[in-house]
Amino acid sequence: MKLINMTQKKWLLSLHILFSAIMLGTSVTFLILSITAVSSNDSGLILSCYKAMHVLSTTSVRASFIGTIVTGLLLSVWTHWGLVKYYWIIAKEILSLIALILGPIGMYIWTLQGITLITEVGAGAANQGAMVNNTISLFIGIGLQIISLVAMFLLSVFKPWGKRAR
Repeated sequence: MKLINMTQKKWLLSLHILFSAIMLGTSVTFLILSITAVSSNDSGLILSCYKAMHVLSTTSVRASFIGTIVTGLLLSVWTHWGLVKYYWIIAKEILSLIALILGPIGMYIWTLQGITLITEVGAGAANQGAMVNNTISLFIGIGLQIISLVAMFLLSVFKPWGKRAR
């Protein structure tokens, strides 16, 4: 396969970084909205936070994830890096699978479940077992998502462990 030239690589890498930054920014937004929801007794505010997170989970989370994966795969295939030549790339691929489960899938499920519980029960939902479990799952998911994204950024910068032996 023919490799792309340096200008093309820079454009593709710029898109990859942009999509990755959107993913990280959206995850931080989820953290802020979930902290706001958990620290409030106002069912309207809690519902609004969950609805905002749900909209993000169906829009920017999905779009940025797809954009990051597509540009990352193209960078691997169209440059000297390859898909499995370097350990740091393999680590990023594994972390991307975790990000898929936590981001587009997990955030969608947890926010939809939160909306359903709040809509059915109202302000009292915040203290019910199902909502508490959902909130804990959401916080763990957000935390792991942020950690995995930061780890991918660091792997991209430091490129540890070198090339795989053939």
